[in-house]
Amino acid sequence: MVWIKPGSEEYFTTKYFTGLGILLLTWIISSFVFNKYTITKADPIFEILKRIIFSNFFALAVISIFIVGLQAGSFSRLIIFGTIFIASVLEIILANLDYFLIHTLESQTDLINPPPRALEIRKARKAINYSSTSVTTAGIREGIIEECGEEAYQYISEFAEISDPKVLFISTTTRFNIQLQPDHFFKKIVNLKRVNDIQYINKFFESVNRKLPLKGTFIGCAETKWLRKKRILKKYLPGLNWIMYSIDFIVKRVFPKFILTKKLYFLLTRGENRVITRAEILGRLYSCGFNVVDERFINPFYYFVVQKIKDPVYDLNPTYGPFVKLKRVGKDGKIIKVYKFRTMHPYAEYLQDYVYRNHLLENGGKFKDDFRITTTGKIFRTFWLDELPMLINLFRGDLKIVGVRPLSMQYFNLYSEELRKKRIQFKPGLIPPFYADLPDTLEEIQASEMRYLEAYEKHPVKTDFIYFWKAMYKIIFHKVRSR
Repeated sequence: MVWIKPGSEEYFTTKYFTGLGILLLTWIISSFVFNKYTITKADPIFEILKRIIFSNFFALAVISIFIVGLQAGSFSRLIIFGTIFIASVLEIILANLDYFLIHTLESQTDLINPPPRALEIRKARKAINYSSTSVTTAGIREGIIEECGEEAYQYISEFAEISDPKVLFISTTTRFNIQLQPDHFFKKIVNLKRVNDIQYINKFFESVNRKLPLKGTFIGCAETKWLRKKRILKKYLPGLNWIMYSIDFIVKRVFPKFILTKKLYFLLTRGENRVITRAEILGRLYSCGFNVVDERFINPFYYFVVQKIKDPVYDLNPTYGPFVKLKRVGKDGKIIKVYKFRTMHPYAEYLQDYVYRNHLLENGGKFKDDFRITTTGKIFRTFWLDELPMLINLFRGDLKIVGVRPLSMQYFNLYSEELRKKRIQFKPGLIPPFYADLPDTLEEIQASEMRYLEAYEKHPVKTDFIYFWKAMYKIIFHKVRSR
């Protein structure tokens, strides 16, 4: 662009080198965010070009904001924007050459007998399908070690015999390869590809469920949010690593949770290489009819072993965004949807029974070390911010101001039969008797609620008035907080 632009101004100066440095940094970051250079043979050309255009347009927008915001009017627009334009054209040309060169080599076999659903079959070619009916035991072992490592192989072999013809070893990110398998033939399915790269995770898990018999085993792996953070911080230089992690967190973790950015996120990434937590993985598995048998962190992935116990629930409206509707037991035993701000990871509602079996109850009746709660969720719970949307339930008549806490069905079933019958005679409330009595154990909580309900049954207005001010006193002067 310096050669093209007419004029006598000297461009090879510190000022323009600084601008070039900012442009390069923006270019690298946008390429990372939009996965511009993460291209596979299965990607159609329009998808590759879309990534280039979106990435470079993002860089252009950032540089434009920089020029306007910092009033850097002395920079030549032609030099800056022309550089971005020429680089974009070169990338588009190279991407087309790369695409057509690779696919020309494959065209001879494809043109002889053009297969249906070409995209799915191209993806199927990428899959490594190990079955002892067609591959030797040694070959399966070598394939697993090559893809996952020795330690992961040892772990997998604890739950799946390599020599068993009823065990399917597959490495795929598409459910098409699962659907090709016969129904109920394999008693165990082991997928070596990480869950993060599966576009429709629940659909994939549901396909695995359909192929397995009851009590069949599924083994898989993933890069959890914690492992991903650890990898990114280690990958880049100090200072830059936190910048890259913040960008990755915003684009891959925050964008999918909001309506305005969710569609853009899935348009750009197709749901691949997503950030996913351990709680979300387990919650999705439980919702798809599996029960956890074992789990282990083996660098750089998290491995899980689950067993099919039922058919999937096929939840068409899972709670994923920041605003959730939780199913709770209301008056007359009817299930009501209680509105709250999210404090747990997505799909955490399916882990109630799992957490109860694996985590003790602490003082106050909450689960100890509940890994389902997010960092932001802990803050929200401390100051009751998560419960503000419950005012909607108050106005709708599902709740009253003072009353027993609305419980999930799993937690509700922990109560005595006598208390359950008493509870469903009245509406739950925003302010439970817990804050007035501060019980510790589950038995004490039940006793506290029974005392409140018996008193409310005799003197409704008086009882709620007394409990309200008792709770306010404990909250204000004893600094009682929600957990």
